[in-house]
Amino acid sequence: MTTRASGAPELLMVCAFHLKNGTKLAVQCSKRFETMGPVLKIENLCVEYPSQGIGHGTKLALQGLNLEVRQGEIFGFLGPNGAGKTTTMNVLLGFVNPTAGAAYIFGVDVREPIARQRIGYLPELTYYYKFLSAEEILRFYGKIFQIPRSEMETRLDSVLKLVELEEARRRPIRTYSKGMQQRVGLAQALINNPDLLVLDEPTSGLDPIGRMKVRQLIQRLKDEGKTVFFSSHELGEVETVCDRVAILNQGELKAEGRVDDLVRQYQCTSLEQVFLKIIDYRAAA
Repeated sequence: MTTRASGAPELLMVCAFHLKNGTKLAVQCSKRFETMGPVLKIENLCVEYPSQGIGHGTKLALQGLNLEVRQGEIFGFLGPNGAGKTTTMNVLLGFVNPTAGAAYIFGVDVREPIARQRIGYLPELTYYYKFLSAEEILRFYGKIFQIPRSEMETRLDSVLKLVELEEARRRPIRTYSKGMQQRVGLAQALINNPDLLVLDEPTSGLDPIGRMKVRQLIQRLKDEGKTVFFSSHELGEVETVCDRVAILNQGELKAEGRVDDLVRQYQCTSLEQVFLKIIDYRAAA
């Protein structure tokens, strides 16, 4: 999935409201988040963009999207390039306002900054200063989230252990492999101990070992009770780790459910075959 080349600024936008609003808002936020409903709920979501060129009107990026993600599940968000996955995530993160419809995180409208209090976000492309270490980056984001100094060391140790970067924590990021850099991004997404992880192509560009480590990490997060909402083009991995999936095409939700159920429903042998059938892909003769 293509994202804007501003991973670090996007992450700052997600959490910067903490500095503006302080402790009182955090207390108010925790009370408002007490809900037994779905972690993530999207209702009749529509997003229009101006088309390129003069006199071309608008482009409908999302058309009446309805979706629910439940507590503690791993949810795969799938679709070909241009299907509307990035647009949906941008709405959830407050980067784009919907043209119609609404989206809620823990029962709070995503247009309210406090809706992002319990989110961890990993963009497809992360950009960090290469001269910084993983530990320095995590301390920076910890300050943005106003994590108390007394808790910061424990949080750092826990997150770095989880992503297997303990031994490299003080090395400059320029010395990290692609897989290690991706795990720094995951650590950043976890530093505020979120209940919902939004991950955009978390295994993009990784080798098989790197992808395996990310899959294992996602499973550990589920075991801890966290909810994971992620997009991916690696359908074999999605089939392995996801409880449920949704498939978008041309801005519309085409299918949703457990992988096994979709395979039976569409009379296929794999999620990849289901995906190709749903988007009506035809190989060249």
